[in-house]
Amino acid sequence: MKAETGELQRSFGEIRLFPESLDDLWHLSHLVGPGDLVFATTLRSVETPPDRIRPEKAEKRPVRLGIRVGKVEFHKFANRLRIHGVIEQGPETGAHHTLNIEPGYEISVIKRWRQVELERVDRAVRTSIYEAVHILAIEEGDAELFRIRQFGPEGVLSCTAGSGKESGLGTRQDFFARVASHLSSITGPLVVAGPGFVKEDFMRYLQSMLPGVAARCIVVETRRIGSGAVQEVIGQGVLERIHEDLQLGNEVRTINELLGRIGKGLPAAYGRAEVQRAVDYGACERLLVLDSLLRDEGIVHLIDRAELMNAAIVVFSSEFEPGKQLEGLGGIAALLRYAVE
Repeated sequence: MKAETGELQRSFGEIRLFPESLDDLWHLSHLVGPGDLVFATTLRSVETPPDRIRPEKAEKRPVRLGIRVGKVEFHKFANRLRIHGVIEQGPETGAHHTLNIEPGYEISVIKRWRQVELERVDRAVRTSIYEAVHILAIEEGDAELFRIRQFGPEGVLSCTAGSGKESGLGTRQDFFARVASHLSSITGPLVVAGPGFVKEDFMRYLQSMLPGVAARCIVVETRRIGSGAVQEVIGQGVLERIHEDLQLGNEVRTINELLGRIGKGLPAAYGRAEVQRAVDYGACERLLVLDSLLRDEGIVHLIDRAELMNAAIVVFSSEFEPGKQLEGLGGIAALLRYAVE
């Protein structure tokens, strides 16, 4: 993501955003919300005057519109963000229109920017320079490849020896060859993870057959396999060692600390009522909140109050496993400075 920030008066103003990837569209889906004013160039049907040959008809032409946002939809698999609203500036003021934002488009957003939103813009810009990290979770006869997006892991392929489409993989060497064939087109860092010695054996195979790929690999020991191994890798801080995006690792470690405190009866709160009470008593040290709740006025007010008492705010992606765990606790929780009776 690229961004151009104008002068913000008391946090109100315009930021021009240039999404370049699916990750950037995901960030935009949490930066643009109902009531915001968004400008973008879009196609709009414009009636053309009739002539002697052709009857009157509507043609779609590029126009720049200002839309007062009503609803935002992130379509992950279509690689598109849809912004629905009412035209406030441009032709046909008052009519409804939908902006289809894809990577490569430019939009301008005018609103009152909260601190968590400005931090999200900064993160999107900062991390856009890095190549994507992939994690291969491998065990005997089973491998899964994940691309690490900023909203969490995305499954790329699954390869199982001796079943389904992979039924021809009769030997371990055949299995390694099939897995390696999928890695040759991947650029950027690759983490090979899993329990036991299979990952080391696979690395020796890579070093002999695809040394260029092997040179970009990091081997990590995990207790779990599949998506569980991915969460362990992230929780161990491996992404931070590769590049500087700390967010996903922070989510894993923070949810683990919360669950540990709850299990041991240490100072923690979860659910809106408990967290509200903790904030009222000034006990909130870290506030954990699901990104899908950031447009809830009650939650926004709670965040503002927590920030006034110097509480750290950790926003969780609803697409990633720690976010799903937080959702099961009501979508909001807090690590406390002291217990609240």
